[in-house]
Amino acid sequence: MSAAPGRPKQARTAGGAEGTPVTALKEWPLWEVFVRSKQGLEHKHCGSLHASDAQHALHLARDVYTRRQEGVSIWVVQSSSITASEPDSKDSFFDPAADKVYRHPTFYEIPDKVGHM
Repeated sequence: MSAAPGRPKQARTAGGAEGTPVTALKEWPLWEVFVRSKQGLEHKHCGSLHASDAQHALHLARDVYTRRQEGVSIWVVQSSSITASEPDSKDSFFDPAADKVYRHPTFYEIPDKVGHM
């Protein structure tokens, strides 16, 4: 886009961020967005966006990820606050759960009086 003679060039802006210069978006922290749909029981990860703070991230997430009013709840979490386990260490990380057999439904005996299970 070229400016008319005598007029300064406008800064490139990002869509959906209400005219915010692209350079400002790069400085904003990255937020992960989780949305719970009307039919869903849990929040699901939808994507990521850059926002200046949590409230701004909620508003942008609402505009970007729930345009068709399918969401009933939104969570936003700064990406830098997320800690994940390493896929390479899954065996040693999840191994302690194997010694807690009482967590499995097969550990319990169902009485004969309960016939519908």
